[in-house]
Amino acid sequence: MCRLNHRLTGYGEYFIRLVTAYDVAALMEYKKLPLKEAADVVIYDKLSQLGGSGGLIAIDGQGNITMPFNSEGMYRGFMLSNGKKDIKIFKD
Repeated sequence: MCRLNHRLTGYGEYFIRLVTAYDVAALMEYKKLPLKEAADVVIYDKLSQLGGSGGLIAIDGQGNITMPFNSEGMYRGFMLSNGKKDIKIFKD
């Protein structure tokens, strides 16, 4: 079973149509994709093909974090229990 925590932002209709968080988890579980690759497929390929924009913050069971988005910017950040943190708005 794939354990995934997530937060989504963007045009809700597109995220609902794609069942975005579930799709990321399904790609990880059934195609054995790592978190970053699964999230990138959903945001950069599937969401973009529908004309949607936005992004997500996802953390897998091993503590890997990804924050992809296909819009101009997205407020995002994280802080881990070991003190590691990151806050961003635009692409690097």
